[in-house]
Amino acid sequence: MKRIGVIGGGQLAWMMASAAKELGIELVIQTPHPTDVAVGLAAEKVFAEVDDVAATAILATKCDVITFENEFVDLDGLGKIDAVFLPPLKALAPLLDKYTQRCYLRDLDLPVPNFALLTQPELPPGFEFPVVVKARRNGYDGQGTFIIKEKSALADLYYRYPDTLFLIEEFVDFDRELAVIAARGISGEVITYPILETQQEEQVCRRVFTLEDLPDDLVEMCGSIASKLLISLDAIGVFGIELFATRDGRVLVNEIAPRTHNSGHLTIEACATSQFSQLIRTVAGLPLASTELTCSGAVMVNLLGYEDSQSDCLEKRQEISAIPNAHVHWYGKESRIGRKLGHVTVIADMDVKNARQQCENLARQVATIWYK
Repeated sequence: MKRIGVIGGGQLAWMMASAAKELGIELVIQTPHPTDVAVGLAAEKVFAEVDDVAATAILATKCDVITFENEFVDLDGLGKIDAVFLPPLKALAPLLDKYTQRCYLRDLDLPVPNFALLTQPELPPGFEFPVVVKARRNGYDGQGTFIIKEKSALADLYYRYPDTLFLIEEFVDFDRELAVIAARGISGEVITYPILETQQEEQVCRRVFTLEDLPDDLVEMCGSIASKLLISLDAIGVFGIELFATRDGRVLVNEIAPRTHNSGHLTIEACATSQFSQLIRTVAGLPLASTELTCSGAVMVNLLGYEDSQSDCLEKRQEISAIPNAHVHWYGKESRIGRKLGHVTVIADMDVKNARQQCENLARQVATIWYK
């Protein structure tokens, strides 16, 4: 295989392109703007919105197979194109709408929070405040997700977005949030990366840590969920699976992303094979590669925009880069408050006695530099 098409041209496609180059494969991207960050690394470009089916038909003539950077696509329209999509469109179909995703997981007998459609400005039977309300489509980076604590706030949300379909869920009092990056190849083999802990603030991922103290039964539960899901979907590709570990020892599925995921960025430096290289391998029909950790521990910190500007934050990036074993990935985007402008992964020392403590200290050091 020589060329892979990607619907989307943001930072995920940018990191895919670097991984593809190492494997001797070119990327062709469909993306709206010449300034999108993956444009400079793509062998060829189709400039159009990601849900432009006619443009995707053109993309299909320029590559051997098409994969996805995001879920904001016209699934019905894509089904009319003579092209190979990986993951297959039938694997995406149950996942793009958060309500149908919840129903699919429930019917697969995978553990999920209590959920229902929000059809009126009041709590459905069986719910109590606080609750989580999510837009069923096109939410990302905290957008479209709301923690609602009282009746008036629920009514205000309902009437403020009259054209938005919402899902309502119980608020899970979790012990910590976990993430599994899982891959399934053309042979049907499923492999998972080491379980990660994610830390969110205002529904946006701020930090991701490797784990060294997760009980074996939780590791087994997470791996079993990932395997059962990908096999059921007959998926080929890399999926990000977000989970809640509850205080009473259960694991609940939060959300599924049918693509590479922000929680897996640290695999670039911390694992034998990055999630991006693994995706290229699955889509190209190559054997899956090792997901083993190659360090004692690591932390990934998202660099979020703290002002609206066109600054490249060069001095701060240089200061962060000076931290030993720090790897800064800068996406080259215009800064907006809360926007993911880049990330930094810092690797713990190999001989450190408490890698997690060192990683927490490193995360604080990065944040102090970035937000000062």
